[in-house]
Amino acid sequence: MRLFCNKRRRAFACLAVALMVDTFAAYAAKPPATGEPFDDPNAIRVLLAPNVETTLSSQMNGTITDLHATLGKQVAKNAVLAQMNCAEVQARANVAKAELNMARQNLNGKRSLRELKAAGDIEVALSATEVEKAQGALSLANAQLGYCRVVAPFSGRVAKVYVKNYQTVSAGTPMLDLVGDGALKVRLNVPSALMVKLKQGSRLDITIHETGKTYPAHVSAVNARVDAVAQTVELEAQLDGEHPELVAGMSGVARFPATQ
Repeated sequence: MRLFCNKRRRAFACLAVALMVDTFAAYAAKPPATGEPFDDPNAIRVLLAPNVETTLSSQMNGTITDLHATLGKQVAKNAVLAQMNCAEVQARANVAKAELNMARQNLNGKRSLRELKAAGDIEVALSATEVEKAQGALSLANAQLGYCRVVAPFSGRVAKVYVKNYQTVSAGTPMLDLVGDGALKVRLNVPSALMVKLKQGSRLDITIHETGKTYPAHVSAVNARVDAVAQTVELEAQLDGEHPELVAGMSGVARFPATQ
């Protein structure tokens, strides 16, 4: 009888251990839901982007002599971000200026000769044309002098620098990325079935992953075309108010109120 009881006890102990192992394995295989919006596979993902951004490139062939742009630097509109070596361009501008002065002196001489009946109208007209030609050459040289400086077209921050001091670049070489420091816009793609409910001004809430905070926003633009493959439509939204802790490139999820 005692032997039979011992066998039953061992059987129950083995069964209990097996149940504990199965329970632990099931718990490990499926972690409990955290309730965070980022964990929802059906959440609408968003990306913060600057309202204005651009890549500034060199407009001439030359060597960089002064690079004033550094990563993350705040720059004002019309600030000089880079200076090129423009000795050759300046020399051409000086030549064009001298040729213009010579053409004007020649025109004045022809006009004086015409008053003395020593030059005809055609000669005066040709001299006037030479003045216009010289003026055009000087304007071109001055325009090329403007290429010697890379100027910020708007106030913002330097997002990337592609070049270094004393580097020789060709026309069209990217030099730096500049993003505006104004209000950020929100980019997102929503199911095309929601188009009938969404329009400019529709409200939504944006939860940003990096800050963990939720911000109110409104739809500012709706794309006129639906992605036929993904069955989504691209939207842009504007955040309500100013939030200095947010920067371009942050991401999160969007939620639309059910009452819309």
